Amino acid sequence: MPRTVRIAAVQAVPRPVGAPLGDFAAEVRRVRETDPSIQFIVFPELHLFGTEATTSSLEQRNELLRASAVPLDGELIAGLGAIARTAGIWLLPGSICERGPGGEVFNTAVVFSPTGDLVASYRKIFPWRPYEPYEPGDRFVVFDAPGIGRFGLSICYDSWFPEVTRHLAWMGAEVVLNVVKTTTPDRAQEVVLAQANSIVNQTFTVSVNCARPLGQGRSLLVDPEGVTLTESTGDDAVVLVHTLDLDQVTRVREHGTAGTNRMWEQFLPTDAPLELPLYAGRIDPHRWTPQPAITPATPLETDF
Repeated sequence: MPRTVRIAAVQAVPRPVGAPLGDFAAEVRRVRETDPSIQFIVFPELHLFGTEATTSSLEQRNELLRASAVPLDGELIAGLGAIARTAGIWLLPGSICERGPGGEVFNTAVVFSPTGDLVASYRKIFPWRPYEPYEPGDRFVVFDAPGIGRFGLSICYDSWFPEVTRHLAWMGAEVVLNVVKTTTPDRAQEVVLAQANSIVNQTFTVSVNCARPLGQGRSLLVDPEGVTLTESTGDDAVVLVHTLDLDQVTRVREHGTAGTNRMWEQFLPTDAPLELPLYAGRIDPHRWTPQPAITPATPLETDF
């Protein structure tokens, strides 16, 4: 059976911190009603934690974000699960401010299955410092959608660090979901990074930014050879919908990008390990091949 997923990338204005969750449920319902065949809906970074309407300084914003942080076993997560279950979709409602067990604050992407279960959570490894108040996460996260494939999670500035997408791809990710809240002119470079990360890792990339008047927009979906499948060329609110054929990842990795380059087959079993002094680690040819997908929708994690 073909492994396809009809995905909606919602370029939208952030909702204020503490806004009624029913308003977000209505937003999800409107997206779903535009195309009943949609299976997965993805919103931008911190979509439910907008602070711009109530803060006037960086210090005030960060204090509000810290104060608004919630645990992963709280009411917000239960409510978001109910929204996914009611809509019968996979849902990535952007990222949330997570309150850790020791009082830490993380920028955390959460994913819900069509049954409303929280199937994956990922703490942003590379907060945009010194402007963001979050602690960094310490592991990469992928999850499986049964019958579809494996997805990896990344948040905004993570895309600037090539080791993030490379590690997700090594963990078997076929689609990287990169939720974004870029309000600065470097969104132009992030568009290039979305294509580059897809090319060098042979994955789909779904990069979803917020809309004006806050965000720079320019959301896009990219295929495993770096071809832009659909995009927003501006910053207006828009929903990008496209069907991803995850078997294309298999074909590209087997036959090569442009029928030529097969990076995951670069090393021979007889090659010596390549030392990586930057991380006091190395590439071991015996561990170079991407990990195979599994059947259950179980989040997979590895230490950074």
